[in-house]
Amino acid sequence: MDRQPPSYETRPFLKIRRAYGDLLAASRTKDVIHGLVEIDVTDARQAIAQTRAAGHDVSFTAYLLYVIGRAIDQDPTLHAYRRRNRLIIFDDVDANTQIEATVNGQPIVKSVIIRAINHQSVEELTATIRTAQRTQPELDRRYRWSLAYLNLPQPVRRLVWRVLLRRPDLFKLLGGTIAVSSVGMFGPAGGWGIPVTPATLTITVGGLVTKPCYVDDRLQPRELLDITISVDHAIVDGAPAARFARRLSTQIDDCAGLQPARVQT
Repeated sequence: MDRQPPSYETRPFLKIRRAYGDLLAASRTKDVIHGLVEIDVTDARQAIAQTRAAGHDVSFTAYLLYVIGRAIDQDPTLHAYRRRNRLIIFDDVDANTQIEATVNGQPIVKSVIIRAINHQSVEELTATIRTAQRTQPELDRRYRWSLAYLNLPQPVRRLVWRVLLRRPDLFKLLGGTIAVSSVGMFGPAGGWGIPVTPATLTITVGGLVTKPCYVDDRLQPRELLDITISVDHAIVDGAPAARFARRLSTQIDDCAGLQPARVQT
C-alpha cells in the first residue's frame, strides 16, 4: 500500500518570536520568587460596569495598573534595580504590559510600555491602552526597532541584554520598571501563571472565578482574581512583597480610583 505524505501547512516563523528566547535567557540570571494570591474584585468590577453604563470608557486592565502603581508608591523599592553596590529607585512606575495583535495573519503578543502609571488616573490609563490597541504593529515605532534588533546575530542580542541588566536607566527606557502580564484575558477559567521574567517586580494577572465567600458574616458568590506576584529575591524580600499584596487587595476592595459600588444580595 502506498504511504500518503502527511497533510500540513507552513507558516513563516516570525522574527519577533526570537525576542521571547532572548527574554527567557536574560531571565535565568534572576532569582525570582512567586506568591499566588486571590483578590476579591466583585465590587471593583461592578463599579467599572456602572461607569461604562454611564457612558465612560474604563478598562479593567487600566484599573489594575492604577492600583498597582499606587501600591508601589508606598514602597518604591519594589521596582528598584541594582547597579553595582547601589539600588536605583525610580520615581515613575513604568509598566511593560502586553496586548494581542495580528502580524501576517498570525497572533502575536505586542509589548506596550505605559509610563508613570502611579501618576495617571484610571481614565488616562484607559485612553493609553485604547490607543495602543488601535495602532497596527507594523506602524508602531517600537515594533520597528524590535525588528531591527532581531536582525542582529544572537550573540550580539545576548550582549545587548547583558548591558541592559547592568544599566537600570536603559532597562527602564526600553523595558519599563515593572512587568504586568494579563494571561487571564485569553481564557475564562481561574488559575495562576508563573512567569519567567528579568524585571524586579512582575504581576501576572490570571483567571477570574466565582466562589462562595463570607462577607459580613453571610455567604455570597464573589468574583476572585488569581494574581501571581513575582519579585527578584536579590532586591525584594518576602515580607515587603506580602505587604504589597495586602495593599493591592485593600485598594481593590475599596474601589480606589472608582466610584464605590457594593453588590446587593
